[in-house]
Amino acid sequence: MAEQNPRKYYLELNPPSLADNTADIDRLRRALRQEHGLDRVRVALEKVQPFSAVLRRANWRVTATLARTGQGLELIDLEPGDAAGRPVRARSTPAGDMLALPDLGSAGPAGPGGLGLALDLGTTSLALELIDLSQGQSAARKVLTNPQTSLGADILTRIHQARGEGLKRLQGLVLAGVNRGLEEMLEELGLAAERVTAVAAAGNTTMSHLFLGLDPATICREPYIPLINRLDPTPAGPLGLAVHPRAPVWVLPSVGSYLGGDVVAGLLASGLAGREEVSLFVDVGTNAEVVVGNRDWLMGTAGAAGPALEGGVARMGRPAGPGAVERVRIDPRSLEPEISLIGPGPASGICGSGLIDLVAELFLAGVIDVQGKLVPLEHPRLVETEDGLAFRLIEAGRTASGQPLLFSQVDLDVLLRSKAAMYTILTTLLDQVGLGFADLTAVYVAGAFGQHIDPVQAVRIGLLPDLPPERFISLGNSSLAGAGRVLVSARARAEVEAIQERITYLEMNVNQEFMTRFSAARFLPHTDRSLFPSVPQPLARLEKRRFGPGRR
Repeated sequence: MAEQNPRKYYLELNPPSLADNTADIDRLRRALRQEHGLDRVRVALEKVQPFSAVLRRANWRVTATLARTGQGLELIDLEPGDAAGRPVRARSTPAGDMLALPDLGSAGPAGPGGLGLALDLGTTSLALELIDLSQGQSAARKVLTNPQTSLGADILTRIHQARGEGLKRLQGLVLAGVNRGLEEMLEELGLAAERVTAVAAAGNTTMSHLFLGLDPATICREPYIPLINRLDPTPAGPLGLAVHPRAPVWVLPSVGSYLGGDVVAGLLASGLAGREEVSLFVDVGTNAEVVVGNRDWLMGTAGAAGPALEGGVARMGRPAGPGAVERVRIDPRSLEPEISLIGPGPASGICGSGLIDLVAELFLAGVIDVQGKLVPLEHPRLVETEDGLAFRLIEAGRTASGQPLLFSQVDLDVLLRSKAAMYTILTTLLDQVGLGFADLTAVYVAGAFGQHIDPVQAVRIGLLPDLPPERFISLGNSSLAGAGRVLVSARARAEVEAIQERITYLEMNVNQEFMTRFSAARFLPHTDRSLFPSVPQPLARLEKRRFGPGRR
């Protein structure tokens, strides 16, 4: 890969701030485009980490060396300060040739081809799909637990775990998980790994960094700046994926520290970014990631609202999967529950949709009051535990553990914090663009949360806005769907880049209005009852209370 006429360019970049949270390498490319008219500058994966370190050590005053290579216009060296008068000191490291990404477009099958691997890099789960690139059709799917959960269930823990050698370990875990799932799918199909000739992956910003072996440390420190948001396709071989070594790996671009490529993929899959009407996209996983807008404009934000909704509350919470309670209905008079499980029993826990159902049902039955407290009624399903008062949802003999499934006040408090954060994120974002919930023609709800949730129940606890049920549209795994579209269509790849460029990112970590609104949203359904006119009044229970005054 011969370099042609390397040239140097001195740059003085504006440092990152809360008002300009552009990622390090994207900031550098922006300066090259704005100051020197150099567009589409490629930065190889192995250069991202060292170039970011140079930028920060040099206080954003650097000299970039660019050359025309077999990969196009490429940044081959970065030096601190003004080194424009010095000889070119570096040569690029050949990344190796890559196979051409397919493009079925709208013309139908493109002839015989290999397989593409679409990945949803979830914090809790990894979803994989093999796609026949000649037809654009799914050949196999698999979902498995992200092996990184052994080092921490949440993103912040993993960022801390990524220090030093921990980064290689975290990358190795996620790659091992992907390779294991891929191997199982290929074995079922009777195909060799070399048949996989393209990969597209979507995940939150931290997961994308860990997948690529990039240090995520700056993501969680103000002003919350990733190393890179838009990475060029990179060959699979050096990355360690068990596919054709020259298969291009396309990691969908992130928008900001907590608004990742999974959301960009979801916007592509939902079609929101092409609609004339204003709509809302909501993806609740470890974080709540939200985008509002239409074909003319987009604004997005993210915040910590998801762990309880994903199944992370206290002892009974589980991700949506076999054995998890996904539906709950409670007789308001007898308090006898009717439950539905995902897959075969016995019950192993309760997932986010089941938790929402349970709280909504107990609230309407008068067992939870408007302040979010379990009411100490004289009833056999209300029992004392080490966590205080709890509601016994399932008896010991009907669970996988042999222990009763209990919903305690501690569990309830965690869920109410999550639901309050979620509603506050939505109201704060819409307020920023001068809109109200009534202005939304659709609310797209993504992920396992969206697949199982009953929007009516979510409205009853004040998690989602009080809109007609038909406006809520469940997308399922839109991250995986968007990655699949990127695999087979050049038009989709261009649209992903356009979507990412159009999103204005609102940093919720420092928003002054958030905490004020958050406190009001912790009540059921809200301190302002007029915001939820469709929610029925809870049942006024007349049973004798178990404790005297002052013992609650």
